[in-house]
Amino acid sequence: MRLKVNNITYHVEVCGEGFPLLLLHGFTGDSSTWTPFCPVWGKHSKLIIPDIIGHGETESPEDISLYKIESAAKDLILLMDQLGIEQVDLLGYSMGGRLALTLAILYPDRVRKLILESASPGLRTNEERLQRRMKDAELADFIKDQGVVTFVDYWEAIPLFSSMGSLPDSMKVSIREQRLSNNAKGLANSLLGMGTGSQPSWWGKLDLIGCEVLLLTGEKDEKFCKIAERMAEDMRKASWIVINGCGHAIHVEQKEKFGTIVSDFLSI
Repeated sequence: MRLKVNNITYHVEVCGEGFPLLLLHGFTGDSSTWTPFCPVWGKHSKLIIPDIIGHGETESPEDISLYKIESAAKDLILLMDQLGIEQVDLLGYSMGGRLALTLAILYPDRVRKLILESASPGLRTNEERLQRRMKDAELADFIKDQGVVTFVDYWEAIPLFSSMGSLPDSMKVSIREQRLSNNAKGLANSLLGMGTGSQPSWWGKLDLIGCEVLLLTGEKDEKFCKIAERMAEDMRKASWIVINGCGHAIHVEQKEKFGTIVSDFLSI
């Protein structure tokens, strides 16, 4: 379906029945990230699956301020309002995890349970954020100058996704085709507006989250395992599970196990 929010037309997929589960994909992803889980999670949850601003079939406006993570979180609240949804369970992966965490901190009454896959609260210091913004700006220029195909070639080769090299060729082709369906403006503006260096640091706010939280990381993703360990220490009601045999994209590399863990957490 199409929903107009903040003068932006959002594409949203809906499936299943039960308590609403809002699903947020990662950078270069779209709603198709989560639709394979409809047969599993749809048995107990009504899945609300938007394309985040700048991705998929959702619009990619010129105004970078619309991509700010706080603005994107507010858009999701307005989407919930249009759908008549007061509260959701919330799952976000990577960039979508940072967005999910932002929503849970800014609108705590709207989240019943929170699941963060390979996510972070941002960077702790101003210097770290400045350095990251500079790198993201360079990457945004690269996308605009070289185009999506060249960027996806680069993105697929970064160490963060090295463990995906063992996936079947058919899966790698499908993931690549989905990434290539995005547009240069949307991806570049997402980096500039919603990048890790552009968002606030939520490290000092983690103890404000009162709902149950599940942190999921892959054993081969050492960076995000360390982040999750520190997050679990700072949160009041967080549990942390490390999934063996995978890296950053657990939902792709260990789909069945990931689906079961999420279902079990939501069913408690």
